[in-house]
Amino acid sequence: MKTKAVFYHAGCPVCVDAEQMVADAIDPQRFDVEVVHLGEQKGRIAEAEGAGVKSVPALTIGGQPYHINFGASLQDLK
Repeated sequence: MKTKAVFYHAGCPVCVDAEQMVADAIDPQRFDVEVVHLGEQKGRIAEAEGAGVKSVPALTIGGQPYHINFGASLQDLK
């Protein structure tokens, strides 16, 4: 069974670079990756916060948040 991973981002240059890095680095045989653009899907900001995401870009794997660089805080996206 694949592990669920969610990549949250806001479309900024830092986020776009991180999205490409994640796409290249994550093994699709092991992980089911969903990409969520919080700039376009503001209704999912609460979900990201609930998962422990403080800023984007961030990747959650199996419910654990991993922050990648710093593009924008979730507060800035609200």
